[in-house]
Amino acid sequence: MSDAQKSGGNANANAPKKGGNDNLKLPTRTENFSEWYNELVKRAKLADNSDVRGSMVIRPNGYAIWEHMQRALDDMFKETGHQNAYFPVLIPERYLAQEKKHVADFAPQVAVVTHAGGKPLPEGERYVIRPTSETIINRSFTNWVQSYRDLPILINQWANVMRWEMRPRLFLRTTEFLWQEGHTCHATEADATEETLRMLDVYERFAHDFMAMPVIKGQKTESEKFPGAVNTYSIEAMMQDKKALQAGTSHMLGQNFAKMFDTMYQSKEGKKEYVWQTSWGVSTRLIGALIMTHSDDQGLVVPPKLAPHQVVIIIIGKGDERGPVKAKAQAMAADMKKAGIRVLIDDDETKGPGFKYAEYELRGVCLRVEMGPKDLEKNQVVIARRDAKPAAPGERAPKDFVAVDAAVAFCGKALEDMQSSLFKRALEFQRANTFEVNSIDELKARQDDGFLLAHWDGTPETEKRFKDEFQLTTRNRPFDLKQEPGKCVLTGAPSNGRIVLCKAY
Repeated sequence: MSDAQKSGGNANANAPKKGGNDNLKLPTRTENFSEWYNELVKRAKLADNSDVRGSMVIRPNGYAIWEHMQRALDDMFKETGHQNAYFPVLIPERYLAQEKKHVADFAPQVAVVTHAGGKPLPEGERYVIRPTSETIINRSFTNWVQSYRDLPILINQWANVMRWEMRPRLFLRTTEFLWQEGHTCHATEADATEETLRMLDVYERFAHDFMAMPVIKGQKTESEKFPGAVNTYSIEAMMQDKKALQAGTSHMLGQNFAKMFDTMYQSKEGKKEYVWQTSWGVSTRLIGALIMTHSDDQGLVVPPKLAPHQVVIIIIGKGDERGPVKAKAQAMAADMKKAGIRVLIDDDETKGPGFKYAEYELRGVCLRVEMGPKDLEKNQVVIARRDAKPAAPGERAPKDFVAVDAAVAFCGKALEDMQSSLFKRALEFQRANTFEVNSIDELKARQDDGFLLAHWDGTPETEKRFKDEFQLTTRNRPFDLKQEPGKCVLTGAPSNGRIVLCKAY
């Protein structure tokens, strides 16, 4: 028996019976998934609502996850030849007016600056707070591009954007959010298309390798594409409530913005040509996706590659007996840091082990190392994995008793296993909740069951019926789904292939 077990710690209890952390107990996912999500975000100290309607305060625990996402994505962008730049948050209102399709779709979300320096701005000199940056970046591209020798231009921006949100929800839909937006210029349509799909592949790889989140990659419908784009492609993830979440998009802009801003280059043949452009982005919405893909009724579950702290070493014992334990914990933590493991030591004597276990489960620390004087007498520590599941309901999740000298190597291997196990678990869930539907009756019966692969006649009228009658939206037409002709599930009209339908965030 370990020191933790002797002191009454329970890795599966959300709180001790009295005087503990009852405030950490969450609603369950089955009781109310929405309430579970909202409470988890707040109690795991990821984000709070702010006094600015629809905006959020991202707390250190949440921002640390975003930082790890940023670092991974930034490395991937630079590996594909992109450079970071920064453009103003204020965009001249007249820029949006130049691209009619763009401004029409974004108009309800745009915040307009009408006064500056205590005075109203004249008509034509007002600004909007960027909802996206295609227009102002294109103005710079027009100045930068003269010749084919200047191409391609491969730019990424890490920034905040503002889109007025009527139904805010932390991380998923907020008026202000953080994101990256890539913007590129190319000499040919083929080069721009290649770039668009390359960056979609980058997003898919990030979702799989870092978020442990399986996604479906495909093309958006005409009504769902980005305003002003020729084609939009997306990665779509399934949350634990079987709803879809759009996790990233990549847009082939063609020459639409180039023609509005006269972004042209002189070709090798001496002709003036419009550039071909792309844009692509992901946002802090990915944190919401991560929460809803992996977390459980005890709290946050974070894939190790993105976890702020991968290991917590909890010191157990009282008074003088803690001294040798603390020294051993510090030595072990130093070895973990050398091995590239992000580790935290908890030496707080004011809280009992049970409280701490529940707290770190709630916060999503991947591995918990329990270390007390009795453990050290046996030259061992007790290690609990955050994603470990009890063998049966009501039982405790299994723990491992590991020799002190083997603990660092054990943790390194356990983190690798957890990363792959989370992906496997999420992929099995996605596959178990993906269905072909071939009739209205099947569509009706399955409308809450996840990803539905249905034939569609390609018309916006039928697409609207999916939404109005079944609350289902078209997610994308998957690249890896073998497409064969059939009949539309609603109208019976000819269909050239299946599309993913799902209720969505």
